[in-house]
Amino acid sequence: MKKLFFSIAISASFFAFSQTKQDSIQFRSISNLIMKDGQAYDQLYDLTKNIGHRLSGSEANAKAVKWAEQKLKEAGADKVWLEEVMVPNWYRGQESLNIKTANGSWKKIKMLSLGNSEGTKGKDLVGDLLVFNSLEDFNKVPAEEIKGKIVLFNNEFPQEFIKTMHAYGKAGTVRRVAAAEVAKKGGKAVIIRSISSAYDDVPHTGAMKYEDGVEKIPAIAIGPKSAIDLANLAKTNKLSAKINSNCTMKADVKSYNVIGEITGKESKNVIVVGGHLDSWDVGEGAHDDGAGIVQSIEALRTFKKLNLPNKNTIRVVCFANEENGVKGGITYAKAIASKGEKNIFGIESDSGGFSPRGFGLDMSEDKRNIIKSWKDLFLPYGIYDFTETYAGTDIGPMKATGTDLAGLVPDSQRYFDIHHTEEDTFEKVNRRELLLGATVMTQLIYMVDQYWK
Repeated sequence: MKKLFFSIAISASFFAFSQTKQDSIQFRSISNLIMKDGQAYDQLYDLTKNIGHRLSGSEANAKAVKWAEQKLKEAGADKVWLEEVMVPNWYRGQESLNIKTANGSWKKIKMLSLGNSEGTKGKDLVGDLLVFNSLEDFNKVPAEEIKGKIVLFNNEFPQEFIKTMHAYGKAGTVRRVAAAEVAKKGGKAVIIRSISSAYDDVPHTGAMKYEDGVEKIPAIAIGPKSAIDLANLAKTNKLSAKINSNCTMKADVKSYNVIGEITGKESKNVIVVGGHLDSWDVGEGAHDDGAGIVQSIEALRTFKKLNLPNKNTIRVVCFANEENGVKGGITYAKAIASKGEKNIFGIESDSGGFSPRGFGLDMSEDKRNIIKSWKDLFLPYGIYDFTETYAGTDIGPMKATGTDLAGLVPDSQRYFDIHHTEEDTFEKVNRRELLLGATVMTQLIYMVDQYWK
């Protein structure tokens, strides 16, 4: 009997070794194809230079939909279709900010209205400027001191966080809620220090929110350097601000999730890989999130090119409207729920096209441990971090349908220098880093397809 158990143990050990060796060979074939002949970098150039930034509801976004549909067909998808999504249609228009100091002269400051903000209808809005370093400091001040004023939040990016996504999560609150909080106390407008890890003077846009029943006051962002300078100046000088902006929210318009897939050979279950096709209306949307779109298309192309025998359907979703509404992700999740379609796994790339370092795993601990058991396969490709539990905004709504979720975690040190700015251009993306991200995403999809339950 002991000999029998020993023989079974040896057989199981040999099978596991053979399995690991075969997976390692497939990992290498995926890497070789993408790193040598991957098309993601060239496609990113095409998307960013020939279409550019792609705000939801814009003509450029409509062009991007047609572009993504064509690229999925070229990648070899068995089926490509458009899923209708009604999206917000926010318009920026001309805008400016000037600051007047005690000597009476006005100085123009670089600025960007925050996404979804209402403007001044093209008229000058002038008021005394009050400066606070945090929402906590602001909340201590009575409403009568805020009424009729313009408020600047010199909210510092918390540099002590090594993983800058964590810093962004903490600092981002002020961008989202400041306008509503200032309006509740009768303030005229709000200015925030951009949520940026850099100490330059580049303003960052990004979504903000109003509250029902609260006045919709203008909300703008300025670069960190300007915010620091104004905060220091306000210690000894009375400052005034003049804002002129035309931004406003127009009626929703029709857009689309762009979807392409390779049909599963054994199962009707679906593995989703994607990013968001829209971007803010500054820069070129290269890292955010052109990178995720072309990496996802590259994964599908690689399965077809290598003739990898996918058991489950591999589906690319180029999501609509992540930046100022998440309507694409919500629509997709509702659609699969209504059809009773089983999406067993979703992976998103929406943290930039920098060198990959790991995966965020939004799933049960048992499922996380399965992926962690593959760590030795991933380590030669720079993947070592499986500690994060956040996957992505677009695929987040799928959680309610029982889908296990993962997000690509690239090196984040430079991402928030350029996030939501005119600096997010093709030139900021490195070819090898972008393709390596596509490589490890494809490798993870391969493993999930083979072994996920």
